[in-house]
Amino acid sequence: MLFSSIFIVAGLLALDSPDTLKTAVVVADRGMVVSQTDTVLISNQTSITEALSVIPALYVGDMGGPAGLKTVNLRGLGSAHTAIYVDGVRVGNVQSGQTDLGMLDVGNYSGIVVDYAQNSLSFNTSKPKFDSGNFAGHVKFRGGSFGTYEPSARLDFKLSDRVSLSAISSGTLSKGDFIYDGDLRRENNDIRQIRAGVDVWGIMDHGTWHAKAYFNGAERGTPGSTSWPSTDRQKDRNAFVQGVLQNKFTFWYTLNASAKAAYDDLGYFSEWGDSRYRTTEFQLNTSHIFHIAPWVEVSVAADLQHDNLKATDYEAGRVGVISAVTSAFKLPRLRANVSLEYSGTFDKGSKGLTALSPSADIQYMIADGFDIIAFGRRAYRVPTFNDLYYPGYGNPDLQCEDAWLTTLGAHWRKNISGWSANAGIDVYCNTLKDKIVSAPSAENPSLWFPYNIGKALMLGSDLRMGAGYKNGDWATSLSAAYTWQNAKDKTPDSASYNEQIPYISKHSLAVTLAGSFRGWGLDLLWSLRNGRRDGYGEMPGYNTLDITFGKDFLFKKGRALGLKLLARNITDARYELSSGYPMPGRTFYGSINFNF
Repeated sequence: MLFSSIFIVAGLLALDSPDTLKTAVVVADRGMVVSQTDTVLISNQTSITEALSVIPALYVGDMGGPAGLKTVNLRGLGSAHTAIYVDGVRVGNVQSGQTDLGMLDVGNYSGIVVDYAQNSLSFNTSKPKFDSGNFAGHVKFRGGSFGTYEPSARLDFKLSDRVSLSAISSGTLSKGDFIYDGDLRRENNDIRQIRAGVDVWGIMDHGTWHAKAYFNGAERGTPGSTSWPSTDRQKDRNAFVQGVLQNKFTFWYTLNASAKAAYDDLGYFSEWGDSRYRTTEFQLNTSHIFHIAPWVEVSVAADLQHDNLKATDYEAGRVGVISAVTSAFKLPRLRANVSLEYSGTFDKGSKGLTALSPSADIQYMIADGFDIIAFGRRAYRVPTFNDLYYPGYGNPDLQCEDAWLTTLGAHWRKNISGWSANAGIDVYCNTLKDKIVSAPSAENPSLWFPYNIGKALMLGSDLRMGAGYKNGDWATSLSAAYTWQNAKDKTPDSASYNEQIPYISKHSLAVTLAGSFRGWGLDLLWSLRNGRRDGYGEMPGYNTLDITFGKDFLFKKGRALGLKLLARNITDARYELSSGYPMPGRTFYGSINFNF
C-alpha cells in the first residue's frame, strides 16, 4: 500500500522544481565535461544537511541537534565513498574518511552539485555581484529553538576590473538541548562555532583564477546515544588555503590546476581518557586538455596528495598519486567521455595499494530537450588510517573497497512562454565487494578487527518531474523526487544476509512547493523516508514538513531587507537518522538579512 501510494503521489506531484533541483553540466576534477549531475540551489536552508534533503538518493547522517556529526552517503556506497569538494578542490579526511559537513557555512555557497558518475558533492562559493559601485555585501542574524543564535556577515570588494575580494564570517551558539521522548531531554549537545574566510577572484586574458583561505573552529558536546549518554567534549580546528586556475593558452591547449594546504586538529576529551588527531594535507592537481578537433578532446590529469597524521596513540603518513587519461567526443547529438584512471596509495612503512578504474559517460539527444544518459565506472575506497592503524583495532592488511557504479536514464525538459517543465528517470545498479566490516577475531572473540569480507548490491531508481511558471511579479513551482533503493547485504554467512543495509531508506520522497509575489515568498518541503533498518532490525519510517515564509523589502541602489520565519518539522515527528541519536522535534527560527 505504501509503495503504490508513493507512486501515485510521485506521479501527480513528482515535479522537479526549476529553482531547487536541475540538471547541470559541469567540469569534473579530471578536466572533462560530465552530465550525470543535479544542482541544489541554496536559499532558505538552515544547514547543509537540510539543503541536501531534497535529494532522496542521498542518505544524510546526522547525530541530532546542532552539535551532531553530519555526513552524506550517495546511493548506498557509504560516506567514505562519497567525495566532498569545495570550489573544485577535494576535502580530505584520512583519519576516519568522514567529512563533517557542519564545518561548512551554508550561507556562503550558491549551490551544491551532486555528481552521480563521480559519486561526489561539490560546494561552490557565491561569486560577488556589484549592482553599483565597488562595494557590496550583507549582514544576517538568525535565532530560534533550543537557544540557537547564528550571526553572519559578508563583504565584497571590487579591487579592479579583473580582481574582486570577499571576506566572510559566521558563528553558531546553541545550547542544543531538546525534548525527544516524553520528558527526556537531550543534553551535552551544545556548540560554540566560528567560521571565517577570504576569497579572491581574478580574470586573465584567457582564463580565471580563485584563491581561498578558510577557518573553522568549534567546541561542542558529544552526548552519545540515548542508551549510553556521555559528558564527553570535542574541539575542532580546521584551516586550509587553496588556489584554482584555468587558462586556455592556445586554441588547442587548456590547463586546469589547483593546489591546497590544510591543517585539522581534532580533540576528544572524556572521563576515560583524552585523544587528539592532528592532520596535515597537501594537494597538487593538474589536468591538461588538448582540443584535437571541434568534436574531440583528450585530457591528461595528474594529482599528488600527501597526508600526515599525529594521533595520541599512533602516527601515520600517506602519499596518494592519481593519473587519468580521458577522451571526450562532442557530436551534434552525442556526448561521450571514456576514461582510464590509475590510483596509487603508499603509506609509510607498509605496502602500496594500487588500482585501475575505467569509466564511460554517454549522453545522447533523441530530440530537443530529451536526452538518454548512461554511465559506468569502477571506484575504489582506500582504507582510512583508523581502519589500518588504530591500536588494538586496525588491520594493516586491508584491501581497497571495490565498487562498480552503473546508471541508465532518460531526462526531458521544456520551456514555453514563462512555463518550464522537466521529468526524468534514472535506474542504477551499484555493487561493492571487499567491503570493510568489523568482526570478532578468531583468537579472541572479545576483540573486533576490520576485515575485507563484505559484499553489497544496491539496485535503485530515481523518479523526478517538475514544473514552474513565472510572469511579471509572480513565480511558482511544484516539484517532487522519489527514490526506491533496494540496498542489500550480500556478505556470505552474514547475520544480515539479503537484508537492507543499515540506515538506507528503501523509499524516499521529497515534495516541494514554492511561490513568490512582489518580494513575498512561501516555501514548503515535505520529506518521507521509509523501509530502514539498523543492526537490530526494522526502524520506523518518518515524514517531516518544513515551511519558510518571508518578505524582501527592496530599496535603491540594490539594497534589500529580508525578514523570514522558518518552521522545521512542524508536525513534531520524533525520529532518528542513526539509532540512539534522536533528531529535534518542532523547531522555529527567525532571520533578518540586509543586503547592501
